[in-house]
Amino acid sequence: MVLSRYVGAEVRRKEDPRLISGASMYVDDVRLPGSLHVAFVRSSYPHAKLRGIDSSAALAMPGVVAIVTGDELAEYTGPLEGGGSEGGGSGEQADQDLEDDDNINTPTFWAMARDEVRWIGHAIAAVIATSRYQAEDARDAVEVDYESLPSVANPEAAMEAGAPLVYASVKRNIGARWDRDHADIEAAFRDAPVTAKARIRSQRLSAVPIEGRAVLATPDPVSGGLTVWTSTQAPHWNRDTIAEALDIPNTRVRCIAPEVGGGFGVKIGAFPEDVIIAALAYKLQRPVKWIETRSESFLATNHGRDQWADVEIAAERDGKLRGVKMHVVQDLGAYPKGTDLAELTGRMSCGCYDVPALEFRSTSVYTNTMAVGAYRGAGRPEAAYYIERAMDLLADAAGVDPADVRRTNFIAPFSNGFTTNAGEHYDTGDYEKAMNKALEVAGYQALRRQQAELRQQGRYIGIGMASYVEICGFGPFESATLRVETTGDVTVYTGISPHGQGQETSFAQIVADELGVDFDRIIVNHSDTLNTPHGNGTMGSRGLAVGSGALMLSIEKVREKARQVAAHLLEAAVDDIELADGKFRVRGVPDRGVTLAQIAEETYGDADNLPPEISAGLESTDFFRPADETFPFGTHIAVVEVFPDTGEVKLIRYVSVDDCGFIVSPGLVRGQVHGGLAQGIGQALLEEVTYDETGELITGTLNDYAIPKAVTFPAFETHHTETQTYLNPLGAKGIGEAATIGSTPATANAVIDALEPFGITHLDIPATPEKVWRAIQESNAARPAAAD
Repeated sequence: MVLSRYVGAEVRRKEDPRLISGASMYVDDVRLPGSLHVAFVRSSYPHAKLRGIDSSAALAMPGVVAIVTGDELAEYTGPLEGGGSEGGGSGEQADQDLEDDDNINTPTFWAMARDEVRWIGHAIAAVIATSRYQAEDARDAVEVDYESLPSVANPEAAMEAGAPLVYASVKRNIGARWDRDHADIEAAFRDAPVTAKARIRSQRLSAVPIEGRAVLATPDPVSGGLTVWTSTQAPHWNRDTIAEALDIPNTRVRCIAPEVGGGFGVKIGAFPEDVIIAALAYKLQRPVKWIETRSESFLATNHGRDQWADVEIAAERDGKLRGVKMHVVQDLGAYPKGTDLAELTGRMSCGCYDVPALEFRSTSVYTNTMAVGAYRGAGRPEAAYYIERAMDLLADAAGVDPADVRRTNFIAPFSNGFTTNAGEHYDTGDYEKAMNKALEVAGYQALRRQQAELRQQGRYIGIGMASYVEICGFGPFESATLRVETTGDVTVYTGISPHGQGQETSFAQIVADELGVDFDRIIVNHSDTLNTPHGNGTMGSRGLAVGSGALMLSIEKVREKARQVAAHLLEAAVDDIELADGKFRVRGVPDRGVTLAQIAEETYGDADNLPPEISAGLESTDFFRPADETFPFGTHIAVVEVFPDTGEVKLIRYVSVDDCGFIVSPGLVRGQVHGGLAQGIGQALLEEVTYDETGELITGTLNDYAIPKAVTFPAFETHHTETQTYLNPLGAKGIGEAATIGSTPATANAVIDALEPFGITHLDIPATPEKVWRAIQESNAARPAAAD
């Protein structure tokens, strides 16, 4: 492929040939001689004492090598995140009552249950055998003696006096609090001409990655440590967690994330199973593998969202905001994996709007359910959903068009930072620009006219919009090594860990332009702690926003050295050397130039060919620490039709306008938007993880948990505005989560808009046919006659 410029161009992904041909390697494709396989005995009770484990029958079965319990594992591993004095989770700190403190309470948590199980799916014992099937058969023969304990699955019930305690040391089950106040909220609501309120549910979700979690660990005879293959988003984080748990130096743990079949946030950091498998391999000095089943994924991979929010909004008669109250209860599940989620919701509670007075309260609560953690957006989709539903409620109460009420309250365009009254510092933004483009592309006024005409015919079309802003580019830093090889080819090593985001392609596009190298002669390596500089993985839409910052630092240093070598070879001043048309040449004399390959040949050649101040080799390793996060934004418009007789909701059109700053690879951006829309719309219409009141998982298979299919969606109409950030060299903001954040409220608002003739002003998502049908049946509003 020959292009005059690669950045901003449509190029084919470098990753695709191996992915679509089946040549890629996932964890389960790694086959090591003598491997053992693990099946976990998991709790069938939401809360119980472990009175005994009888593994005698299982141990006598063919192929079984060992069965390890939590107490046995604890002999050679320590507690996990938040556990122990260094994690701040045991002893006096764990006993404190957080009722009046902005704090986090993380009790001691072990990789496998020791004396007590706290949710259905909690690992109790690891059955190790010479084949997966033998391990699974033996698992079913292990007998566990439980003493059932009272359980609680509802976070609000869990805070009540006398409620069962998930951890005896955590009073009222409260694991975290985060509050924010600005201005006089009572004055803002006092005598407000317009008010609206709703209790809003952001339901519990499962990420359902096509590849579940997977771990393979084997002893490393060279280092005396381990090599671990794991389906993770952050190999360096997993390496450090495993090393800490086993009390060995992290230099003795090599962590590799091969191809990862979907992460979506739930594969950030090490799970208990990562530590268990590594510990077993280290103890037995044999390769040990565990591959998660789909049912295990529902039971034991962290869920997402699961908040209740009481939202109130006050405004002037024209819809101008006076104040917002937002009180959030976050379900944490049974161990501390998402204690910062409600804080992220609070930090983004103002959305795109100038909110004069704010009262935000959040309480995060442990329950006897699977832990809740990051899932595509992690706290920010919830905030966007609440404030965007509130803006539609305000528009309805004030009799103002939803677009106009947003326009009235947008933060004015800014290019050098804006601090909201939630305390968050946005970088750059022009929210009205994105909304105006979305309205134009959608033909908003024509849609409203069509809606009115169809209502006269007894058809119920809904038009929903959402204007969102979100946080991307989390630090603390990212790394890159760029090496020009002796042939002039370029090898990049990055500390991020792409698993579908496409940085093998986008980083190569950047290098091709910045160093004048052919795109096909650039290789980007990642996800192996042995050869990549220490990094923080891929999450929070940080891959390009932060990872490219480190890459650009390395490019600048390598390019400057290349200019020095070129100046020496061409007998010119360094300041007269320019890079143009793939050559380092003398400015104004285009026929006098050298290629990067020629420069590399000199830097790796005889020392006598270069002056002493120019060292051998042509590479650089660099770390980029962003000063702050970036804040992409946009406006989405969804159009649905609701069929009252069945409650079915059909999405008939979807327009997205996203602003992710500078775009390096348009194709990659489209792919991220499409995937994000699918998951966000899935939350609005279909998906929900459900437990009963005791903590029994109801939606434990894909027979029970509905996910969208291709036929769920129309052709997406994706568009962009560009508002660059000043926080990284490229001006890029991030796009991985944006579409998920905008699409849930836009779709939910469209459904409510369609139901407006029935007097329905709010309906909790997912808007399933049964829920919509029941809401219509229970509505006090009579179905309008076609002649009205």
